[in-house]
Amino acid sequence: MPMPVTFETTEIEEVLIVKTGVIRDSRGYFSEAYSEKMWAGQGFHENFVQDNISLSAKGTLRGMHYQINPEAMGKLVRCVRGGIFDVAVDLRRDSATFGKWVARELSEENALSMWVPAGFAHGFLALQDDSLVHYKCTAHHAPEFERSLHYACPTVGIAWPMEPTLITPKDAAAPRLEDAEYNF
Repeated sequence: MPMPVTFETTEIEEVLIVKTGVIRDSRGYFSEAYSEKMWAGQGFHENFVQDNISLSAKGTLRGMHYQINPEAMGKLVRCVRGGIFDVAVDLRRDSATFGKWVARELSEENALSMWVPAGFAHGFLALQDDSLVHYKCTAHHAPEFERSLHYACPTVGIAWPMEPTLITPKDAAAPRLEDAEYNF
């Protein structure tokens, strides 16, 4: 049974909020999180090649990550348990929104997804314990092309809803926007 899907633009036009149908009943719920045919009918034509899952404790920050060209990666992010504050930062040099960020709360309850295209740094903060995040990627993980942006870069100024409590040393040492490497 095909389920409806809608795409809403955000403050940064290319970053999308995706709403898929959810059927709830006494058993729980069912949602068709992705359908290539249904999404193509709405004008979405990305090719996903890898799926990732992460489990995070409340306060865990994962990000801000991206891969440079030729292995730039778009991500379709959905929180299937718990809740996260999901963030995308525009790293496209010629964009009118370069260095700007957009964020949404994604949770099991709201069943929203966020599309973060290639050319953006992406990260999230777990707002609840055992937050389970699934993301579909348009490129394979390529460590030699992986880069990070500091989550607290004052130039970008992300307004995190709470102070992160668990951050990897790599993410804590990531460069600010003015020192980061990007080629978009």
